[in-house]
Amino acid sequence: MIDIPTIDTARVRLRAFRASDHRDFAAYFASERTTRFLGGVIGADDAWRRLATLAGQWVLQGYGPFAIEERSSARFAGYAGAWFPHGWPEPEIMWGLCADFHGKGYATEAAGAARDWAYRTLGWSTAISLIHPDNHASRRVAERLGARPDGEQTLRGQTVGIHRHPASPQTINQHNA
Repeated sequence: MIDIPTIDTARVRLRAFRASDHRDFAAYFASERTTRFLGGVIGADDAWRRLATLAGQWVLQGYGPFAIEERSSARFAGYAGAWFPHGWPEPEIMWGLCADFHGKGYATEAAGAARDWAYRTLGWSTAISLIHPDNHASRRVAERLGARPDGEQTLRGQTVGIHRHPASPQTINQHNA
């Protein structure tokens, strides 16, 4: 059994995915937003497989995305975390937020905590986030996290912007030592 940590921030909890997250996860991937930014709307069966893929990265690599839970309500709010599947260009910090939780800063809070965890626990020195050029909300999250544009990548037939996260504090400290 994989020991997936729980990370609490001021307003969100990053935790392991649960089967009970599927309903809200499927609703997220049934939204029009996924058509533009995540490859298209998918049904509940495909959402289950995608949820299993995110959770399964923990088994295969010892890390992966977390479920985001709003602490005040204990509701599933989305996902964020370390992502580096086969065929991916570099380690990524990824996130997605259910519509009810937009505009509250939860994506920034969760992705920042996940990035800090990846730097500290996995020893990552930097990471990227791959963001569709029209996804202005995710670009703003990346900017608030200090990520800067670093070119483009064609991934699965779609052009995405590469946003490079700043070096980890450990890397900076090692260079200054």
